[in-house]
Parts: sequence; C-alpha cells; structure tokens
Amino acid sequence: MAGVTNTPDGVDQLLRQHGVQVTAQRLAILRAVSSRPHATADELTDDVRTVLGTISRQAVYDTLGVLVDKGLLRRIQPAGSAARFEDRVGDNHHHLICRSCAIMFDIDCAVGEVPCLTADDDHGFEIDEAEVIYWGQCPSCRKAAATSEASPPPPPSRR
Repeated sequence: MAGVTNTPDGVDQLLRQHGVQVTAQRLAILRAVSSRPHATADELTDDVRTVLGTISRQAVYDTLGVLVDKGLLRRIQPAGSAARFEDRVGDNHHHLICRSCAIMFDIDCAVGEVPCLTADDDHGFEIDEAEVIYWGQCPSCRKAAATSEASPPPPPSRR
C-alpha cells in the first residue's frame, strides 16, 4: 500500500517503536484521535470511515484496545459517558467536563508532581497516578441557562 509506511508525520515510526504493526487502519485511527482528542470510539469510527471508506466498528474497538495497551493512547471513561480516547499519554493530566454539553478539556496536574495529589492514607500502596475529573458548567452553557431564565415563558396556547 502506498503511503502506509514512511509517513511524513512519523506515525508509522511511533507504531514500530511500540512493537505495533503498521497498517492503514492503525494510522488512520491514531490520526483521528490526534485531531479529535476525547472522542468516543463511535465518533472515531465515523472519522476513520471518511478517510478509509470502510472499516468495521469492531476493528476500531480492537485497534483502540491495542493502542491503549501499548501506551500510545489513553482511555478515559467519565461517569455516565462512553469511553473516550486521547493521545496525550504519560503525563498524568486531568480533565474538566461540562455537565450540560459534555465538552472536555485537559487540565494539568492540580498540585505538585506525579501523582499530583497525595492520598491521606495510601494503605501501603506506592501511588503512581491520580485520575481527577473536574465537573462544572462551561461558559456557553451558563450563558444559555441565564438567557433562558431571563426570557419570559411563552403565553399559553388557546385551542
């Protein structure tokens, strides 16, 4: 396949360095995650289909699993949400999520060095990672809520 190896962005080299066979599907999935951090597997499937034309949902799930296992992608699953994937790995960052629209942002560590937070009782564990999700409402959703509260209710309909 032309273009599958020796890609200008070096994604093929990244796969090889992690012992992963280079395929068009894996390249497309890595690029999709890179261009759309925090996307779900279904969203990534749609993105990859626009590039490759066809790929099964199962192939995307399987590839995402391999890439997570190899440390090339990070899988996060906020409460009440489908799993999401990102290529920012190895730095133990956190996430900020809007409760209304579910937009998600990366947030650097809250305080200090990895694992970013100190447990009050580590129960003898050697803690190497902390997963923190900040929840709230983004400025757009707050503005929309304030606008709808300020608007008078519509008049009752007459039948």
